[in-house]
Amino acid sequence: MTLRRRPELRASAATALRAAALVLGLALGLIAAACAAAEVPVPQLKARVTDLTGTLTQAQRQTLDATLAAFEQKKGSQIAVLLLASTKPESIEQYSIRVAEAWKIGRARVDDGVILVIAKDDHKLRIEIGRGLEGPIPDVVAKRVIREVIAPHFLNGDFNAGIADGIAALIRLIDGEPLPSPNRRAAGASSDNDAGALFAPLLVATVVLGAFLSKLFGRMAGAAATGGIVGIAAWVVTSALLAAALAAIVAFLIALASGASGLRYGGRGSGGWGSGGWSGGGSSGGGFSGGGGGFGGGGASGRW
Repeated sequence: MTLRRRPELRASAATALRAAALVLGLALGLIAAACAAAEVPVPQLKARVTDLTGTLTQAQRQTLDATLAAFEQKKGSQIAVLLLASTKPESIEQYSIRVAEAWKIGRARVDDGVILVIAKDDHKLRIEIGRGLEGPIPDVVAKRVIREVIAPHFLNGDFNAGIADGIAALIRLIDGEPLPSPNRRAAGASSDNDAGALFAPLLVATVVLGAFLSKLFGRMAGAAATGGIVGIAAWVVTSALLAAALAAIVAFLIALASGASGLRYGGRGSGGWGSGGWSGGGSSGGGFSGGGGGFGGGGASGRW
């Protein structure tokens, strides 16, 4: 009697585990999707000045961009400006660090980037400072630039003058700090290759994990569990809910596909992520892109 019950107990336990994995995966996916939907998306970086509000004229944007391009050519450091309507429901600090992580302004391993984020309808702004510039632009100095240079113009409705004078103040501060010559940018460009090098092992790990969990819990439950695990890992690493949600969805689809195909590797006619499928940052039209700079939360916020 006992011998007959053991297979039944094992089958019941396996069924319960499959159900639990499916519920967990779906719950995590729904939570991640709900949180991601509430976030204001970070726009793609295409230019040094990104105006989502239509506040600046084309001539004003071009003048600001030319100033920033000339400074980057001379010094190597990068400064970018983003105008948007609102960052709600996030604070401007939460949103600006997501922008910094996505855009990677500044050079890799030099971390000499600055991002000026302006939430027009919220009447708030922030200067996000790269790790390498926290010496010449400490938080207290960034706060003074906002309060004494930028905010007075914004109070008068002159956003172009506020941005231009703020940029000029930041450039003067950076110019007082010795930095590597602009040709270090080429070394920093390797960060795109580093990101590409990380993608392949992560993809393989997702496929292997998905196949293992699919065998253990079944195809759908295994894919859901894989998506949940990858989503949580992405959230822990990036602290960005949108990135975590996207990672969970992509991992779920990859695990689902690998379970259906039985882990078929190779094959020249399969397409997928072959050469040219996933490329480095920047637009194909030769637009502006970050150099791989890092940010540690330094900077200051203010309002007008």
